[in-house]
Amino acid sequence: MEDIRAQLAENLDVAEWNWLVPHVKRDAVVIIDQELDLLDAGVAIASDQTSSVQNWISRELISKPSAEQLSIWNSDDKKKFNALIVQPFVLVQESAATQEEN
Repeated sequence: MEDIRAQLAENLDVAEWNWLVPHVKRDAVVIIDQELDLLDAGVAIASDQTSSVQNWISRELISKPSAEQLSIWNSDDKKKFNALIVQPFVLVQESAATQEEN
């Protein structure tokens, strides 16, 4: 588990919205709520911790972007997200700083 966490930690990055658009088009972007740690969520998904992931989905802590969110983000292509690639998904989380600006 530590190996997965260490590997994923190296892939944590900040991504601008325009970089994420192609991944949205292939339905690969997954939003991780602020309540969850992005790295913890990535580890759970990468290591098939199905019960945790299902629980988070049912609590809407993990979701796909809504049409409304996409519309807002499309109007601000410089918007930044914390991003983590967990093949085949790109996990994103709005950074707290980004939310405060809006």
